[in-house]
Amino acid sequence: MNAPPQPPSPPAPQVAALGRPAHWWQRRAVKAGALITLLALSGLVILALVQKETGTEGFLVGLGLAVLPVPLLIAAFRWLDRVEPAPWRNLLFSFAWGACAAALIAIVANSFATRWIATRTSDPLGADTLGATVVAPVVEETVKAAAILLVFLFRRRDFRGLVDGVVIAGVTATGFAFTENILYLGNAYGTDEASGVDGIGFDSVTAGTFFVRIVMSPFAHPLFTVFSGIGFGFAALAADRQRVRRVLLPIGGLLLAMGMHAAWNGSASYFGGILFFFVYLGFMAPAFGLLTWLTIYSRQRELRTVREELPAYVAAGWLTAPEPHSLGNLRARRKARQFATRTYGKGEGKEAARAVREYLSLATALAFLRARGRSGRAGADFVVRERELLQALWARRGPARPALDHAARVTAPAFPQPYTPWANPYGPIARPVPYFAPIPYIPSQQGYGHPQQQPGYGYPQQPTGYGYPQQPSGAYPVPQQSHVYNPYAPPASSPGSA
Repeated sequence: MNAPPQPPSPPAPQVAALGRPAHWWQRRAVKAGALITLLALSGLVILALVQKETGTEGFLVGLGLAVLPVPLLIAAFRWLDRVEPAPWRNLLFSFAWGACAAALIAIVANSFATRWIATRTSDPLGADTLGATVVAPVVEETVKAAAILLVFLFRRRDFRGLVDGVVIAGVTATGFAFTENILYLGNAYGTDEASGVDGIGFDSVTAGTFFVRIVMSPFAHPLFTVFSGIGFGFAALAADRQRVRRVLLPIGGLLLAMGMHAAWNGSASYFGGILFFFVYLGFMAPAFGLLTWLTIYSRQRELRTVREELPAYVAAGWLTAPEPHSLGNLRARRKARQFATRTYGKGEGKEAARAVREYLSLATALAFLRARGRSGRAGADFVVRERELLQALWARRGPARPALDHAARVTAPAFPQPYTPWANPYGPIARPVPYFAPIPYIPSQQGYGHPQQQPGYGYPQQPTGYGYPQQPSGAYPVPQQSHVYNPYAPPASSPGSA
């Protein structure tokens, strides 16, 4: 059913033009080019150092063996990040930083520190042990955490919580482990060649190194660095005013990462390797399982946030009733993408599936934005960002809404919940309220749903947003009867007339 005709929406608020940067080196393209050049040069230097250390043949053998766990680890972290996947550019930067810049800094710093300790103590063997158990964990975890810090500072919109920290940390550490494994496996192959040992025998150093580093512990470096990622993830969840917490949490995560790394390296250096298996089975494996559970639990919380926050936009007419359920269920999301691909055929099916994926990502970002607003963690651009997301969703509603409606019907619970027109009929409803007409627009207000002279929902003063009274009696505002048009309503028609 079509909505009543509405006058054209008023123009968007005027935003002061930022203009071009005052200096050429401040341009975004120049910064991106400098970063790419830095990582490329680091990669060339580290490859030259590793090839010089292992020899050409050893380098090629190490490269072929070290690349085996990389796709599995990347796929695992992408699987954890299915609710709102991180942009590929962030993942590519993280992997390149770990494999190139972090590995180069670590090799140079570790070698310098080990030689300095050996010169001071006149004990080369003790210097190697001390370098592996003390110097290496501090240096390596610090340079890997630098990638997380850069994404946290300069891609803040993409860094929203614990899962994002885990994924960025894991991908960075995967790149670092890839380069380090080339070095270790290449040196092991050179040792076998020098001693005339078959590379696949039980007495082969290459086979032993491959078993320990690739088969038993491909997750070792990601596990260490994930602690730093968790620290940054909790810092991202903290409010801007909690500055001490936002500083101490990443530092605490980094210290835990260093401690885990030192325990792992030290266990392989003492007691003839017996302590290594004790640490592996009694400490590392349980820690890996615990962190995996924590990450999956955080992902489920993100899905619950989507289901709880989006019904407000159903009440305002931007979303249809089945969408909060479909958007907050991984199986329903997959069904929606499959439906779009099948319905629109081979040619248009890919475009429709891409539109559905973009719709899922935008709706998830909208839910997270509203959750941050309710907790007082949204920035000053909350209203502008919310409006951008809503307009982007509206532009993609054509292929997305039929797909999401189909997914909701397929994945709905066996026993439907009580129906309310504004909320989610496919899942539990936290605090239902009666349905009213859309909120009228009053020129003195910001967003829809605000009584006059009241700030946004979840904010003592500023900023403001859609549907947030200062002291609400329920989860959503109580509407009023409309006698003037609402420019914050969907642009042209009702949700059902896509």
